[in-house]
Parts: sequence; structure tokens; C-alpha cells
Amino acid sequence: MSGTNPTPDPLWAHLADHPLARGWLRARSADRAHPQVLDSLIALFVLLIGLADLFHDGEHRTLFGLNSAPAWVIALTAAAQALPLAWRRRAPLTVFWTVLGVCGFQWAIGVALRSDISLMIALYGVARYAPPRRLSWVAAAVLPCIAVLAWRVEPLARRPWTGLFFVACAATAAAALGLAARIRQGQLAALADRAATLEVEREQRERLATADERARVSRELHDIVGHSLAVIIGLADGGAAQAELRPERGPEVLRIIAETGRESLGELRRTLGALRAEVPESPEGPGDGAAHVPAVQLGVELHPQPGTADLGALCERLRAAGPTVTYTASGHTAALPPGLQLAVYRIVQEALTNSLKHAGPHTDVRVSVAADVRAGEVRVRVDDSGGGEASVHPAPGGQGHGLIGLRERAALAGGGVTAGPRPGGGWSVAATLPLPDVRAEGENDR
Repeated sequence: MSGTNPTPDPLWAHLADHPLARGWLRARSADRAHPQVLDSLIALFVLLIGLADLFHDGEHRTLFGLNSAPAWVIALTAAAQALPLAWRRRAPLTVFWTVLGVCGFQWAIGVALRSDISLMIALYGVARYAPPRRLSWVAAAVLPCIAVLAWRVEPLARRPWTGLFFVACAATAAAALGLAARIRQGQLAALADRAATLEVEREQRERLATADERARVSRELHDIVGHSLAVIIGLADGGAAQAELRPERGPEVLRIIAETGRESLGELRRTLGALRAEVPESPEGPGDGAAHVPAVQLGVELHPQPGTADLGALCERLRAAGPTVTYTASGHTAALPPGLQLAVYRIVQEALTNSLKHAGPHTDVRVSVAADVRAGEVRVRVDDSGGGEASVHPAPGGQGHGLIGLRERAALAGGGVTAGPRPGGGWSVAATLPLPDVRAEGENDR
């Protein structure tokens, strides 16, 4: 089914809806919002389990046996081990060195408290939040401290190497958990950055596609409207000049002007209608069948894009405006790909428009299109003889929209355009477009 989202895993959906999972997610969100609260609760827990040894009548029971210790020593060391944990995220190294010093002093006098778990929590905090380059110094400091525990506190002192091994494993596990959480956070941050980067790239691609589409529409409109208006202006000027000499040509000139205007309007409507038909607006939203409504249902009459077969009519329309146009074609121009034919047509159309606009209606224009299969290229050339004082062709380095449009057309087809004055007067436009290798394309299709 198109337009539907994939069904989530039932097991995962069941686990995500479990009350424990929802409670864990809420706790994580609260911790991210107020981290100091959780750290304070951890410090309070460690303090309470350390002070629990005060209720043993002067003899406090440790995790490793019975040892005599004054009550003030128990209270002081438990507080010194627990309270710094409230700052384990903001100052992990300071908290670690404080807790390590208290634990080392306590173990040196042969005392072990339940609050000694604070060292493992501090180790986790260092691995999780401290700069990684400090971990080597932390490991070098922890090892001699736990060696004091293994050789000074009963009953570990009876088998110190075994005790040292197990305590070292516990310290390594605490540090490994911190590193694992740190790596996971880094991966999540990298994924978030990548998602943000992809979103920015997607927006940029959309902007570039929009700009490219606008440029394409601008070129099409310039080619259609610019050429037709140039012909209409030329016919109007010629008709005004001949109105007194040959009044009988007035209706014919007006008819040609009307036909040119109607043709230009039709091409403009077809172009804009095809663009609107590509992505029509649909009240049902994207993904439904309304996104593929044919253009004819939208009231748009579509026609094939012009090609080399329409160059004769193009030249005939320009002749009606006054210039003498000679058109020659060689090679199988009708067999060119449609995209290449459109490029050839637009280049000739723009060159003829420039000749009429800048050289005037009394110029002689020669148009030649040659498809050379052996050379693998199509050569287009448009030369005009100029119009004497009326010739106002732009300089070769000018930034007119016509020359820019010619270069863009040729570049899109993989070729190039040169334009400049002719040695004998007038203006010349020459374009060379590569001819696609039909055999190579056929092999790729197979």
C-alpha cells in the first residue's frame, strides 16, 4: 500500500508501553532537566548507608568483618565520601581526588565502610564527564589505593592478591560503564548532528532545485516572448514605413502580427500550463492519485517541444519582419535526440532575435545547421550582414541576456557558443554541440 507507514514491531511497541519503560523515560527526562537533583539523591543515599555503621555500639560491621572505630571517624569519613558526589558532573576530577584521598586514609587505618561505594561512583563520573586524557592519571592513582585496601583491611589482607584482583575488576567495571555511557552520548550527538546536516542539505537542494527551475522557466519565457516581440516590433516598424508607399500590405502585416502574437501566447500558455501540471495542488494532500492528474484535465493543451523540423517556419516568420533569411541543413538533423533538437532550435531562435533586434529589418541572415556523425557534433551558425548605422550589436564581452541564454543553452547540451563581429561587417554566432553516441547508449540500456 502506497502512502502508508511501516507497521512497528509489536514486541518493541509492547515494551515501550510498559509502565517501567515509561517511568524510566520520564526519569531520564527529569534528570536531563534537573541533573543536580539526582546527584544530591545519590550523595544522600551514600551518606545514609555510611552512617548506618554508627548503630553498632562502638563496633561497626564492615563489608569485610568487624573493626573497632570511633563514631566520629565513621561520621566524618562517611560525610567526606558522600557529600562531594553532589558535584560529580560539574567537577568530576575534584570529586574523584577528594573521595580517593578519604578512602585511602580510611583504608590505611584498617577501616572499610559501606560508603566506600562512593569511589566506584566517582570513577564512573570521571570516565563519563572528565577529559579522556586524564584517565591514565586516574588509573595510576587508583591502583596503589586499592592495594592499600587489599593489604590493610581484613579479611582481604589474608589473601591480598585475590582481594586486589576483585577490587580492581570492580573499579574497571565502574570506569567501563562510564566510558560506555560517554560513547553512547557521543554517538547520539553525532546522529543528531548528521540529522541536522541532512536537513540543511535537503533544504539547500530544494532551494537549488527551485532556483534551477526558475532559471529554466526564465530561459523558456525569454526565448518565446523575446523572439515573438522582436518579430512583432519589426513588422510594426516595417508596416509603418511602408504604409504610405504600399498601403495594400497593411492588412497582411497586421495579420502576420496577429498570428505571431497568438502563437507566442499559445507557447507561453503551454509552457506555464506544463509547469503547473507537473505538481498540481491537491486538497487531499501528497501521496494520493490527484498528484498525477493529466495536463489535459487541467485545461492545458500540450504540444511537442520545437525541434529542427520547425526551423524553416521560424525563418519564414522572421522573413515577414523584413530580413532576408537563408536556411541550410546538412546531415540527419531530424534524427537528433529531442533535447538536442530543442537546444538547436532555441539557439537559432535567440540568434535570429538578436539579429533582428540589433541589425534591423534590412539585414541578410544565413542560418546553417550541420549534423556531423563522424565528428560526433552538431554545428550551428547564424551570420548576419549588419544593418549599417542601425547595427547595434553588443560587444563580445557584453552581459546581455541573449548571449547569456545562448551560452546556457549550449552548456546544458554539453557544448559551447562563440559570438562576435564578422570581419566583413555584421555579427556571427557559432555553436558546437556534442552528438550523443547512440551505440554506447544502446549497450548501456542492455
